[in-house]
Amino acid sequence: MAESNNTPLQLLKNYFGYSSFRPLQEEIINHVVQGGDCLVLMPTGGGKSICFQIPALMLEGTAIVVSPLISLMKDQVEGLRMNGIAAEALNSNNDETANRAIYEKMATGQLKLLYVSPERLMADIEWLALQKVSLIAIDEAHCISQWGHDFRPEYTQLGSLRERFKDVPIIALTATADKITKADIVEQLHLNNPKMFVGSFDRPNLSLNVKAGLRKREKLRTILNLIYRHQNESGIIYCLARKTTEALAEDLRREGIVAEAYHAGLTAEQRNKVQDNFINDRTPVICATVAFGMGIDKSNVRFIVHYNLPKSIESFYQEIGRAGRDGLPSETILFYNVSDLMTLQRFVDDSGQQEIDQEKLNRMKEYAEAQVCRRRILLNYFGEPSDKDCGNCDVCNNPPTHFDGTIIVQKALSAIMRTKEQIGFTLLLDILRASASADVISKGYDKIKTYGAGRDIPASDWYKYFLQMLQMGFIEINYKEDRHLKVTALGHEVLKGRHVQLATISYQEFRPTKRRQSQTVNIEEVPWEDSALFEKLRDLRLQISKEIKKPAYIIFSDKTLHALAAEKPTDLQHFSQIWGVGQNKAETFGERFIEAIKPHAPASTSMAAMPNNKPYIEDKNEKAYSVEQIRTQHPQAYRPWTEDDDVLLAHYFDKGMSVSELANKFGRNEGAIRSRLKKIGKTQ
Repeated sequence: MAESNNTPLQLLKNYFGYSSFRPLQEEIINHVVQGGDCLVLMPTGGGKSICFQIPALMLEGTAIVVSPLISLMKDQVEGLRMNGIAAEALNSNNDETANRAIYEKMATGQLKLLYVSPERLMADIEWLALQKVSLIAIDEAHCISQWGHDFRPEYTQLGSLRERFKDVPIIALTATADKITKADIVEQLHLNNPKMFVGSFDRPNLSLNVKAGLRKREKLRTILNLIYRHQNESGIIYCLARKTTEALAEDLRREGIVAEAYHAGLTAEQRNKVQDNFINDRTPVICATVAFGMGIDKSNVRFIVHYNLPKSIESFYQEIGRAGRDGLPSETILFYNVSDLMTLQRFVDDSGQQEIDQEKLNRMKEYAEAQVCRRRILLNYFGEPSDKDCGNCDVCNNPPTHFDGTIIVQKALSAIMRTKEQIGFTLLLDILRASASADVISKGYDKIKTYGAGRDIPASDWYKYFLQMLQMGFIEINYKEDRHLKVTALGHEVLKGRHVQLATISYQEFRPTKRRQSQTVNIEEVPWEDSALFEKLRDLRLQISKEIKKPAYIIFSDKTLHALAAEKPTDLQHFSQIWGVGQNKAETFGERFIEAIKPHAPASTSMAAMPNNKPYIEDKNEKAYSVEQIRTQHPQAYRPWTEDDDVLLAHYFDKGMSVSELANKFGRNEGAIRSRLKKIGKTQ
């Protein structure tokens, strides 16, 4: 039955536990409820699903949701059912008995949302056209466009939907689409005077970091440090090649990390098992090719690593968007090497749309090489110019410094020229470092003047300098000539005396970080939260997930557990007002969580002090603050502390700065400063 008597906001709170909409959501919902077609462009984690799930509850009939992956359908259907919403999925995992039962529910008006693949939808379209369909939502709509980064031929059949369902609103949704792809989606689906909704692509909770020129061993150290910072939390490491996923997962297992590989070379059963282990927190780290993670709304993914350079900014942004979907701080790292560039260039040369793919690769390369705020580059790419630096990327936090690197560059260029431009990066390094390798000796390169001219510079540093030389246009790679290096006209100017500024190499990422016994999202940053209670609630959530055989994050997100640990509600009325707690979940799980909270709660817990029922703290002056207010007053309050931050904090504290002065300097509240000073051993 339709819930047209309830407002969208009431339904949002009753079913999903949220007290307010994100930008554009309510406007999109109203447009669809009034029967309009639309194209919705929002980033991964931006709340696209709510835009068709709320209208499905308000309209008579069943909403058909077209989805490309079984995993995506399964995840959303389980989440909807947990919220008390009647939802099913038609896919190849069902037997015909199960499918017939689903048809019966739809025919008798017992189903609000039906998830279906494009192939199944077209196979059953005659029957579906006779049913009461409230709306059609096409998720991952960029798959219909040949210009999109993930074209799927089966999506092209969806162009006939507008003719079959003349009076049914169609909502197309995607996280990544440039101008040409957006226009193609509208044309291919024959949308009727569609309204375009483009949400903000800014995900301020995601830190953006690029590490260039790292070799395999250095990458592994960086990844281990990242994992140690996020123990008991999940992460995905994206790799270009299947063999890389296998090798990296094995390296991590040797270090005691529970990690698995995921790629198309595994059987369907093996892939499903890996995914199930990840969703249910049995395997926290997945080394995967790009297909992994699409449609999985797992809220406690706290880091994303790109082991290799992605082929486009669209792919990159969609993949990093799988972290921090609940809005809590999460880290992203992109490794960038010349070898990746060579591999991707081969892909471009062999592609059927070379010009477009080359442009996408060039933009990805520009992002990786940037020395300005990385978030501004991303936002500008998606048509959302920003005039402010983000303060949460590596460029903002550690602006690059430079030195006169003319002699270093001249040594490398001279070696290339003295070999008649017949060498690649490996041989160039061997020559500069005076390696007696077979290739060097057999070709007589040990006799040239620049042999050993760079032995004073570590090999790892040389690789980074080579990358800078490539970025600055002093050398280029001849892909048609066995990837030999060629000195450009600009490079010849350097040989003649033109001065060059090179970026100073930072070594901080190679320092080993101690394992921590337990870490969530900077609990010390939230001094009003009971961290012991948070761990207790997380254990309870895991226990319940095993009992009901559902992923833990579908029960409650980490963000909800943090709010519960801060606010400590001791009755159902107050429990149901917590962020992320809907009516069905309050009735299903409320009593068990309340029993766990009661021993930690003060004698009297009042919600009266809670502004707008948002997470709050009480300071010594008994003032209440919402998390949003804390962020406004202290812009860095939820950014992870780095080793550099700790060094600077200790330095300024030793210089005599007060806690108030330190709070102002670091953009954090005084409680967080006191907590951090204690943690690094500066106070008792």
